[in-house]
This record gives sequence, C-alpha cells and structure tokens, in this order.
Amino acid sequence: MPIKRRVLADFESVIGKAAVLSEPNDLTMYEYDGGVDKSRPDVVVFPRTTEDVVALVVLAREHKLPIVGRGAGTGLSGGAIARSGGMIVSFARMNRIIEIDISNERAIVQPGVVNLDITLAVQPFGYFYAPDPSSQRACTIGGNVAENAGGPHTLAYGVTTNHVVSLEAVMPDGAVIQAGGKGPDMPGYDLVGLLTGSEGTMALVTKIGVRLLRAPEAVKTMLAVYNSTEQAGDTVGALTARGITPVALEMLDGPMLRMVEAATHAGYPLDAAAVLLIEVEGLTEATEELAHEIGDVCRVCGARDVRVAQSSAERDLLWKGRKNAFGAIGRVSPTYYVQDGVVPRTQIASTLRAIDRIGKNYGIAISNVFHAGDGNMHPILPFDPRKPGDLKRAQMAGEEILKFCISVGGSITGEHGVGMEKMELMPHLFPEATLEMIQRFKSLFDPGCSLNPGKVLPTGKGCLEIRQRPDLEL
Repeated sequence: MPIKRRVLADFESVIGKAAVLSEPNDLTMYEYDGGVDKSRPDVVVFPRTTEDVVALVVLAREHKLPIVGRGAGTGLSGGAIARSGGMIVSFARMNRIIEIDISNERAIVQPGVVNLDITLAVQPFGYFYAPDPSSQRACTIGGNVAENAGGPHTLAYGVTTNHVVSLEAVMPDGAVIQAGGKGPDMPGYDLVGLLTGSEGTMALVTKIGVRLLRAPEAVKTMLAVYNSTEQAGDTVGALTARGITPVALEMLDGPMLRMVEAATHAGYPLDAAAVLLIEVEGLTEATEELAHEIGDVCRVCGARDVRVAQSSAERDLLWKGRKNAFGAIGRVSPTYYVQDGVVPRTQIASTLRAIDRIGKNYGIAISNVFHAGDGNMHPILPFDPRKPGDLKRAQMAGEEILKFCISVGGSITGEHGVGMEKMELMPHLFPEATLEMIQRFKSLFDPGCSLNPGKVLPTGKGCLEIRQRPDLEL
C-alpha cells in the first residue's frame, strides 16, 4: 500500500522533496542488497546531516515506521533490506571526510564515505585505512561498521572493529550519543565495540572516527600454485605452525581461478587446482627474508610454483583478479549464493572436502574464493532463479555448509553479518542464555523494535515477524 501523502509531506518538510523517494519504480532499487532476499520499503530518505537523521527518526517514530539504515547496499546477508517495510535511511549523501588528523593518525568521516576514498585521501601523507573488503571501491564505512566488515588484509590488521575509535549515533528516540574518542583508551563501557557489528539494530551511526596506519616500506605479493586444494589448505596450517603471519593469505580453487583469469587476465594458471595469493610487508630486508621463508613452506607443502610479483603493476593485477572474483562469476552464472562460514585454519582442508561433498549431494558446482589466513570460507553456489526450487536448493546446501563450519569449531559469519539470511542458525551457534543476553541488549537500545527489525536474532527472540509493523500509518 503506498505511503500516505500527509506522511510524505512530513518527511519532505524536513529534508526537501528531492531527498524523499516513494514511487514504486524508485523503491524497487532499494528492495535488495548483494544477497538473494528482497523486501520493498515504503519510503527512502537521504539525510545530509546528523540533525536531518534526528528529525527523520522522530517522524518515523511518530508514524510508527520501522527504520533501516543503508549504505551502498553491497551487503550479502540482507542487512540493508527493509524486511518489514518502513523507512530506509540512505546515507549516500552523508559522504564527507570531516577531518584528517595525521598527527594523531585519525580521521573522522560520515557513514556514506566509500571505504577506498579514505585511503586515497591519506595516501599523500604516507598512510592508509586497513580494512579492505573486496567491495571497497563501492562499500561505505557506515555499512562496514554495521557488519564489522573484513577483507583480505584482516589476517594481520583485523576487522573494522579494530580500526574504529569513535562513533556518533542517533538512538530510536532521536537522542544523539557519542562513544569513544581520539584517545587510545577511553573510560567507561566499550560502546564503540558494541555498536560495531550490531547490524543497525541498536542505533543509526552518523559519524565514525577511524584509525590510520602508516604505509609499509616494502610489499611483496606472491602466488603459490598447487595441483590439489588439500595441499593449499595444508600450507595455511604449516605457515601458522611456523609462526608466520602474512598480511594477506587468500585462496582460489580451480573453478574460481579459471573464471577470474578469463575475466581479468591476472596471470593465474588455468590448469591449477588451487592458488594461494600471499602478501607480506614491512622493512625491505625483513620482507625479503619472510617472502623467501614462505616460499620454502609452500614448496614443502606441495606447491609446484611460487611466483613473486616483480612490479607494482603485476601486484595490482594479481589483486585485481582476487577482488573482482565475484564479478567474474557472472561469466558462468548470472546469479549465485555466497556463504560466509568461518573454520579454524587447521580445518580448511576438511571443510573444502565437505563443501565438495555437499555440492555433489545437491547437484551444485560450488567454487571457492576465501580468506584462507583466518579460515573465512566463501563458497559460491550458482543457481538459476528461473528454475523453481533452484534457489531453495542452494540455500539448503549453504545451510548445511554453515552447520559443518559450526561442527568443527567455527562460526556462521566472519564479515558478512547475520542479517535475515542466517538468523535461524543462531541457536546452532549460541546457547539459549547467550541469545537472551543479545535480546536484552537489543531491547535496551531499541525497546520499540523500530531499528532494522527481523534481523540477527532467530524468530521467537525479540522482534517477531507478526508484530514488526504494528499500526503503521500508511
């Protein structure tokens, strides 16, 4: 049912008619993210300031509209989807880098700033922003904070929460809170850590303080080539056993690397069963020595070849292949389902075998590209939406993969979030008491369940679907 004209007029009076979308054709563009679920909002608004967000939240509360924050919509778990309709707050126009403080190695940004733009802004000073999701050319810092995003270089640098030092956020009642600061150890409870990764269910983040890191003196990027995925998986464990921590350790299996090579011509060998993309950095002499040691470990574990990029152009090309992997899949299948399970590094080889077995059981040709260094698996399950039941089959296979990850001591997500995709698997990961505690935190911050309802917690915990849109004034 279209939203009422008087409700729209209220929103338009706050931020202007050009910053409010309500036509069906416009709303269609906001009914999905990078995952497979869809749900159309009733209205989409584009604030430019924290004050705009406050006014919009107050109006949404008055009209009993659910509120969903949205960045670039590149998420893969349905986190930015208005599952219960209501108002999507798009932060696309809150995209200013407010402050760069090189002396304190900090920056203050609005949530709509694109991830890569921070690094581009501070590169002239010899600094960079570490978390680098594969979608870093498009994804925004606000979305990264919501999902606690990772990326290839999180093996050494950590995920988003390790680089966020402060937050400004708007609460469901319109109150504005400040958490953290430029100091290394702020007093009180760690609200920054609590809100980072909360998937927009507790507050709408409107300013973000991030840590900047000095660019390394030297970087070495290596490609280890294998005739079996098990050898590649064993190498990860062997590097860990030797106490070696590269800044990045990525794996692509044969089917995936062939798709990538066809799309990007990155120099990946078409006849390989798997490759490891490995990067080390630091002082020049130490980096040379570490690269040599890693090469030795790769060969002992069965690598038939270990290549070292000889130029920045060659390095960039290897990374172009990895970061464009998801796009390359479109050459084989226009639609696919991506999973995000995590396993201990010692279980990578057994998990790859389980993924292969599950794929065969469901008749799905699964390919793999993932953060091998921290055991963050990304099996790719192609499906045809035109075939009845094909998506459901992929989802069932994906669920089985995640349950296997849990069984070997892992988790259902490493960087993509729970969203609406994995919420029913939460009881397989956490005991009842833990879920109850998560629910209590949600209720403390958002007692009316107006922020991103129907996410994270399983049905029966908190925002039940049957009461997610009470008495909406549409």
